[in-house]
Amino acid sequence: MTMYQNYILAGDIGGTKTILAIAYFEGNRINWAHKKRFISHSYDSLDEMIIEFFSEISLKPIDVIASFGIAGPVQDGRVKTTNLPWHVDASELKNNLGFKNVNLVNDFKSIGLGIPYLKEQDLLILNEGLKDRNGHVAIIGAGTGLGQGLAIYSRAHKRYRVLPSEGGHCDFAPNNEEEIGLLRYLMQKYEHVSVEKVVSGLGLFNIYNYLAESGFAERSPETRKKLEAGDPAAVISSLAIEGSDALCVKALDMFASIYGAEAGNLALKALPSGGLYVGGGMAPKLKGKLIDGTFMKGFLNKGRLSEFMKSIPVYVILNEEVGLMGAAVRGSELYLNNKGAK
Repeated sequence: MTMYQNYILAGDIGGTKTILAIAYFEGNRINWAHKKRFISHSYDSLDEMIIEFFSEISLKPIDVIASFGIAGPVQDGRVKTTNLPWHVDASELKNNLGFKNVNLVNDFKSIGLGIPYLKEQDLLILNEGLKDRNGHVAIIGAGTGLGQGLAIYSRAHKRYRVLPSEGGHCDFAPNNEEEIGLLRYLMQKYEHVSVEKVVSGLGLFNIYNYLAESGFAERSPETRKKLEAGDPAAVISSLAIEGSDALCVKALDMFASIYGAEAGNLALKALPSGGLYVGGGMAPKLKGKLIDGTFMKGFLNKGRLSEFMKSIPVYVILNEEVGLMGAAVRGSELYLNNKGAK
């Protein structure tokens, strides 16, 4: 491994998967020296994962600073992960493993920091809109949970300042009788029905079960077996895109519509003249569904402001490593601020 002074251990830590990588910068270009994917729930802690990662390379924690984007609210360098039974503490990681420094940020802050490094082929345009290149942007993304964030461009510093959010835990707001039925169904299961209970991998499975139990269609024996053997959200979306299971087709339609509506809610609150970006683990896998109009119909359906909504650019992020890129960017900022060795 070529030796550079400013190595960064970047991490994108999600409820389903985690990516760790050694990064270094040459100018504004991110370079990757080593990269590995992990199944998050297969590990009892982030420490365990990091130790395994460093066992495979010549660098040691003392050679790098660590920068992690992690799903959950970060407070005072600590976070209880939303969809994992982990408590992560930056100071403890630094002291226990010997890093130069450890920085934790919300995973959607990482995505926001990574967006300026995306290339044209990393984005799918759902709505051209009227883009202001220096306008602020909004970010939403369904995966294991539902993340949201906002990035504001600083002309003085010529970069984005990213504001994290836990907007996925806001209340689910139905828009029609069918969605009201879904809300009533979920109220029997959960004390609080957040929009994340609907717009996420779990949410897609919840919609599927609601439709089955409300009599839309019966669950097929073949689909039952696949759901029991694999990831329900992946099974439902795959069968829906194939068109081979009517219940799955309807569930994904409903999911895409509600997803679009929630993206529209975020856009109304943030007014992102720089665009709304749809990220998260599900977006690249569902790009065929996202372009069929269902998502944008939900996005635009805002009554008197429906015409205004057409002015907001909407993009799907196809690069699944944008959060990892953002974590590396944050690590680089620490070096530039002369904080890397503290």
